[in-house]
Order: sequence, then C-alpha cells, then structure tokens
Amino acid sequence: MSIETPARTKRPSSDRKIGSTATGTKVLLVKIAALAIVDAISLYALFIVFAQRDWVVFGAILLVTIVVNVVYFSKRMLPAKYLVPGVIFLVVFQVFIIGYTAYIAFTNYGTGHNSTKQDAVAALIGSSQERVEDSPAYGLTVVESLGTYSFLVTDPDGDVSIGNENSPLAAVDNATIEGGKAVGVPGYNTLNFSQIVAAQQTIAALAVQISDDPNDGSLRTPDGSSAFVYRSNLLYDESAGTMTNTNTGVVYSDTGVGAFTASDGTELRPGWKIEIGFANFARAFGDESIRGPLFSVALWTFAFAFLSVATTFLLGLFLAVVFNDRRMRGRKVYRVMMILPYAFPAFLSALVWAGMLNRDFGFVNQVLFGGADIPWLTNEWLAKVSIILVNLWLGFPYMFLVCTGALQSIPEELQEAATMDGAKPWAVFRFIKMPLLLVSIAPLLISSFAFNFNNFNLIYMLTNGGPRDVAAGVNVGATDILISMVYKVAFVGAGRDYGLASAFSIIIFVLVGVIAAVSFRATKSLEELN
Repeated sequence: MSIETPARTKRPSSDRKIGSTATGTKVLLVKIAALAIVDAISLYALFIVFAQRDWVVFGAILLVTIVVNVVYFSKRMLPAKYLVPGVIFLVVFQVFIIGYTAYIAFTNYGTGHNSTKQDAVAALIGSSQERVEDSPAYGLTVVESLGTYSFLVTDPDGDVSIGNENSPLAAVDNATIEGGKAVGVPGYNTLNFSQIVAAQQTIAALAVQISDDPNDGSLRTPDGSSAFVYRSNLLYDESAGTMTNTNTGVVYSDTGVGAFTASDGTELRPGWKIEIGFANFARAFGDESIRGPLFSVALWTFAFAFLSVATTFLLGLFLAVVFNDRRMRGRKVYRVMMILPYAFPAFLSALVWAGMLNRDFGFVNQVLFGGADIPWLTNEWLAKVSIILVNLWLGFPYMFLVCTGALQSIPEELQEAATMDGAKPWAVFRFIKMPLLLVSIAPLLISSFAFNFNNFNLIYMLTNGGPRDVAAGVNVGATDILISMVYKVAFVGAGRDYGLASAFSIIIFVLVGVIAAVSFRATKSLEELN
C-alpha cells in the first residue's frame, strides 16, 4: 500500500517580488520620514541663524543638510551611509568645541565683555537713566502677547504707539480708544489691575525706547497707568565713538579694548567682545602674578598625574601578583574585596574622604589619631599628600584588574622553561613577565596619566583646589591642577575671564597631545617583544 505525497505548491516568483517590493517601500517610507525630521530641524536652525546673520554657520548647516539628503537618497554611496553620522557627531562634539575654544582664547570674552558693542551701548544707557523733570505724563495701557509685556502709549498729542523692551515705540492706527486713551489693540491682551499688581516688579523694570536712537530716552511707569520719559546721563555719539557723562563732562572713548575708556584709564562696564590676538597667552606667560601660579600649578599637575599612575600601578601590580598565586586560598574573596572601591562613584568617594579627613570632626583625626588636630586638607603639603592617598585608594582596583588579566594571558610555558634553565622567581618576573606585561599595560598607563592630568572631580570634591593662593593674579589654590584652575578662572568669582580660561585650555590640550605622542612613540619599542 503506497501513500501518495501531495505535491508541494511552489510560490510564484511574482509573490516574492511583491514581498520584496513591499519591504522596499516600507524602508523607503521610514527613510523619508527620518530625513523629513532631519530636514525640519535643519530648516528651523537655518531660520534662526539667518535672523542672526551668521552666514558661516548658515552655510555649514545648509551644506550638511544637502550632503545628508544626497547620501541617503543615493543607491551607490553605501559606505558613506555609515560614515556620515559618525563624522557629523565628531565634528559637532569634538572638532567644533576645540575650534570654538581656540577662537575664544583670542578674544576678551568674559565678565563685562560678553556681547556686541550695540548691546553694550544699550545696557550702559539703560542702566544710567534718570527721570526727566518736566516730562509729560503719557497715557499707558499694559498689554501682553505670547508672554511678553508691551506698553500701549497715548502721548499728550493723542498719537498711539506700542513697544516693548526689545522693540522701540511704533505707531498704531487700529487701537481701541476710550476717554482719549488707547485701551486695547488687536493681537494683544489688555492687563487688568490685578494682573498688573501680580507682575508689578517686571512691569516697573520695563524701559521702552522712544525711538531707535537710545539718546532719545525711554518710557517707564511707576503705577502701570501712566508713563514718563527717562533719559540717560550718558550721551552716545556714534560717529565719534564716544560716551559722554552729561553730569561730569567726562568723555569715554572706544580705544579698541572692548570698552569705553576715559583718559585716566577708567572703563565703563559692560563692554563688548573683541578679538585681541595673542593677548591672553601673553598675559599667561608675561604677567608675573599669573605666570608664577601657572608654572607652579603645571608642575603640581605633572607630579600629581605621575604619582597617581605610579602608586596605583605598583600597588595594583603587587596585589595582582600576590592573588595570582594558585597556592593562596580564598583568592576569589580577596579579589572581590580589592575591587570594592572601584564599585562606588569616584565623586561620592571623594566627598566621603573629605568628611573623614576633616580637621575638626573627621574620622581619621578623631578615631585613628585620638582627637589630633591635623590639617589634612587645609595645609598645602598635607593636602597634596591626602589627594595622592585618596586617589591611590580610588585607582588601585583598576590597575589590579588590568594587571591580573595581563598576567593570566602570559603563557605558563615561558615561566616553566625559565625555571628549568635555573632562573630565580625574581629573574622570571623581571625579565619575562614584566616586559610582556608592559606590552599590554603601557597604553593603559598613558591613558591613565592623561585621565589624572585632568582629574577635576577628585580635586574639586576633596579640596576645591585649596588652600587659596592670595598672592596670585587668578583664582588658584595650592592643590589646583590645570583643569581646576581653568574652571575657576572661567566660572568662579565675580570676574569670569573665558578668554584667559580658553587660552589655558589650549595649553592643556597641547601638553596632553605632546605627552601622548611621545609616550606612544616610546612604547613602540615594546612591540618587538610580541
């Protein structure tokens, strides 16, 4: 008896083509949707940059958008489809940041010099305004649109105009008039008394320019129902580039330093940002109050990075050798205990150690030294020792792990052969294990040096760079490294000098780059052992 097997039905090739076409259509729709989002974001950015008249950025965004569309709609540029995203992120988050930092290093950008000359003139005139004694009262209605308050003004002649802190008064011909005063205008919401009271501080601080010329003064209101003319005691002459104090008669001129300066050197602040060439680098190396602290901080930075790498590597290597011996019992438990410091966030560990080393109530002084008064973090040299010890506690587990892995990767046959030839354990370690270990560990030591060269978290959390050097021309302390000094110059204190901080950053970038290049070149000799 035979059983007939039913014949398999073959799918027509047309079905496969239809399925392939459907899949291709879905992929195409997803691609179009993704590119539509990218193009929408680019278009929005182009409108913003166009309004700011920044043509370099405008051209860069437009070029990138065109390249992305061409690459992803093309069927031939397969490698570019994978390379373009990475290149864009590299340029945006690495090349641009380095380039912009270098640009800022050649400017006076900082406190009092963070905008344009036009903005500085407006700020100076706005901050020195006084009410005109014989100013007539202007009828005022406070209106709001999209969260922005504006003044709807009716002057003594009955003319109506509207303006806000960003736009001077402009004539209005479609306002609603009641009792000879404009009380509303299309597109704006008129504020009632309770709304004015709720926002009285913001409204009282508003100054609306009467015209495009800031010397004409502005309108301000004491009560939200009437406005008066305020004029500055500083008179700006655009053609001469001067600012004159009408009360004292002192003339402040644009001398090319980014601020209006009097003949005795007095400057009006705020100023504006300008390109100053290598002046920041000249200050860093030419001004004794900056050069001295810079060299001492640089020396300590190198010492800190070298000692951190040396101590953590030696302790980690010693523990790796000890716990790599199979004769030791409980090796797994000891290894877990050794990497516990590595399991906690470094900045939290630094904060814990800062509390433990506190001079008055720290665990170290109160418990270990019986209530001794040891200034671990406030004495210049003890603070440096404390930083090295804390960093040793934080860093040795990493070196222990990598040294353990490197030792376990060395073939045991080499050690056995050397032992049979009569080599002692120390000779085996020195002439066989250590050179082979350095082949894999040397790049990690270089990267660890670079990391500690910029180990901002430890310094900031443990000592904040202190104790402070009061004689220095910049905000710097005895335990500051270069990166923490840059942070203080840029972001700490009343006078923030982004230009000088950027110059320091470029110096750090060059130093780390040179050190890395020299170190990697030196490690090439170890490759012969492979």
